[in-house]
Amino acid sequence: MAIKVLVVDDEEIIRVGFRELLAGSDVEIVADAKSGEEFLEKCRTQAFDVAVVDVRMEPMDGLTAFQRLQLEGIRLPVVLFSAIDNPNYVARALALGAAGYLLKSEDRDKWLEVIRKAAAGESTWSREELRRITGAAAIPRQSTDIDIPLTQREGEVLRLLASGLTNREISQQLEISYETVKEHVQHILRKVGVVDRTQAAIWAVRKKLL
Repeated sequence: MAIKVLVVDDEEIIRVGFRELLAGSDVEIVADAKSGEEFLEKCRTQAFDVAVVDVRMEPMDGLTAFQRLQLEGIRLPVVLFSAIDNPNYVARALALGAAGYLLKSEDRDKWLEVIRKAAAGESTWSREELRRITGAAAIPRQSTDIDIPLTQREGEVLRLLASGLTNREISQQLEISYETVKEHVQHILRKVGVVDRTQAAIWAVRKKLL
């Protein structure tokens, strides 16, 4: 029986590419979506075995769309993917319970392996991926039980940081200087009690700030 897959990416060439990449296998692309909103709508009305979802989409990114899917109570194995090997993306995907995370550049065999495992309910996370973010994921959970007095601007910076944006991208989006963003990031790390951006991203997920 074919594994029914939903592909979500805002670029048509990527959606078409997936169909060509997986053609002739036991994995069948039965539907695609070009946005996070369309992804949610299709999941509400159709049944799939697995969804493969691009992280960087506008206006709703793939990680946020996956989180909203869970809030709606729809249980579906989701594999996040991106052209960027960003540890924040990987950490958030793991923290949210994604079935896996892959780069767009992975070959056909890797995609088939991960999709098959996800459909079977198996873990697709490699030891290397888990090792990379084990330290980040080991944030004491009690720290999320404490209300941290972040300013409105710090909250905005944290949400963008946790979404995977660089300091330069945050400065452009918020229309503030690069140096100001750096100061906000340092204040956030100190207030939250974490050592890097990846830990801050996981803290934000656990606090449901995204």
